[in-house]
Amino acid sequence: MSARFTLLGAMRARFQAMLMPVGRTLGRCGLNPNLLTTLSLMVAVCAGISYAFQSPIVGGFALLCSGLVDMLDGAVARATKSVSRFGAVYDHVLDRYAEFFAIVGIGLGGFGDWVWIVFSLFGMIMASFTRAKAESVGGLTRCTVGIAERQEKLLILLIGSFLQPFAAGSLMVAVVVVGILSHATVVQRLHYTYTQTRRKDAHV
Repeated sequence: MSARFTLLGAMRARFQAMLMPVGRTLGRCGLNPNLLTTLSLMVAVCAGISYAFQSPIVGGFALLCSGLVDMLDGAVARATKSVSRFGAVYDHVLDRYAEFFAIVGIGLGGFGDWVWIVFSLFGMIMASFTRAKAESVGGLTRCTVGIAERQEKLLILLIGSFLQPFAAGSLMVAVVVVGILSHATVVQRLHYTYTQTRRKDAHV
């Protein structure tokens, strides 16, 4: 049974292969993965500020750039063979901060009700938390199952951002959808973890 059911997950390997030459080039320029991870967060903060000042298009472009830089840190790590456990943890932690700034910025910009902002933000955090616990406490090698991972959520927010000037409420709809999909992912990951750990426990 595959541990990955996300909508865009199947394309990840292809993107990683395409980014390898870019990773090698950036590595030769002296850029390291952790620096790019930090840069990705800084750009996400800019996205949040743009949303807070009611500029969804600018916020969307900044969020897109943040996502692209976030992909490059992994490409540099693989190309330069500098993959590390700390780097992986650092990447995951800063990804959560990036999501926080983006979603809170949307709320500060008055694009929707704060109930839904909190609902979405908590769902995104819990989806990541569930995966982390499944892999640490549950002993699973990978728990990336679920209808939506970071790339799907980012795509939905981007669509909402670019549609907002033409269809008021689009960004809030995107936030709500991201929240629902995030909580659904939590349920899927819990179910997957239950089935996998049940098999292991049965052999103890």
